[in-house]
Amino acid sequence: MKKLSVCVLFGGMSPEHDVSLRSAESVLNNMDPEKYNIFPVGITKEGQWILYGGTDYSLLPGEKWLEHPDNRKAAISPVRGQGLLTFEGDCVVRQLLDVVFPVLHGENGEDGAMQGLLQLAGIPYVGPHVSASAVSMDKTLTKLVADKAGVPQAAWHLVRRGDLDGRMEQTLDTLEGRFAYPMFVKPSGTGSSVGVSKAADRAALAKALTDAAAFDEKVLVEEFIRGREVEVAVMGNDSPMASVCGEIDSGADFYDYDAKYVTDTSTAYIPARIDADVEELVREAAVKIYSAIGCQGMSRVDFFVTFDDNKVIFNEINTLPGFTSISMYPKLFDASGIPYGQLIDELLRLALEA
Repeated sequence: MKKLSVCVLFGGMSPEHDVSLRSAESVLNNMDPEKYNIFPVGITKEGQWILYGGTDYSLLPGEKWLEHPDNRKAAISPVRGQGLLTFEGDCVVRQLLDVVFPVLHGENGEDGAMQGLLQLAGIPYVGPHVSASAVSMDKTLTKLVADKAGVPQAAWHLVRRGDLDGRMEQTLDTLEGRFAYPMFVKPSGTGSSVGVSKAADRAALAKALTDAAAFDEKVLVEEFIRGREVEVAVMGNDSPMASVCGEIDSGADFYDYDAKYVTDTSTAYIPARIDADVEELVREAAVKIYSAIGCQGMSRVDFFVTFDDNKVIFNEINTLPGFTSISMYPKLFDASGIPYGQLIDELLRLALEA
């Protein structure tokens, strides 16, 4: 059987660059070289594309991969039939690609930008296509779809960066009129909890809004939901399937970036500590959101299950979820009977199918 030529994209010009390197390390180490011709292409924080010339993927975190002597400048051409271009002196080498796995998180990787390039190039790729990626990345647009789909979610309010310039006090008054403390404040278009804060009073709320606005022009403010943080991995095109549910106990004030990737305070429970009937409601809601947005390939859908009455409350969707060794997406499917290597095979198959 012909080996597929697969380009794995990692890094990127995003606050989640470092997380992407760790995800790509795991993906590349779990891809079967007997099945695939692998072309690992890293995008630096400055936007340079480099075909990594080595095979030691442990060098990706920490950026040591950049020092490999066999690295070559690279690009994916938007012209159909060109594929991956690498540059050796005055020569350009063309490599046709069967499929791309964009292991990219956040801005310019998960928001539809990279998907648009690959769509123009006519190259199949893992994960949702342009519109679904864009809607899922912008949490305020996701909220509108969830409302239309009838999926319960936390009450929310949109604040724009301009609302903070000379109108901070009025904005704070509006938010305090809507929500009790604490409130959650998020940049509309980041993942991995980058720029997210939990504000317990007016001063903290003002700081949280300013901090979030540094990442995005749109800032989402949400009511606090007291409940378990439950996550579901979804995979598929026309007939998506949901994994078992997992639960995150952050061991901190909330599941922020440090709790996810820096400290060891968080604990994952697979399956989640919820009743079977509640788990089924979560899984059904995950597929409903996935389908309403128009996702393909994969996404991870996050919920709260309230402590008091087991209500299922939608939180957010991640179209290119973490694939690190501790990430929930591969762990949830592993617990559902699909180990990491097989999961990659299936995601690549779905990309070609779509």
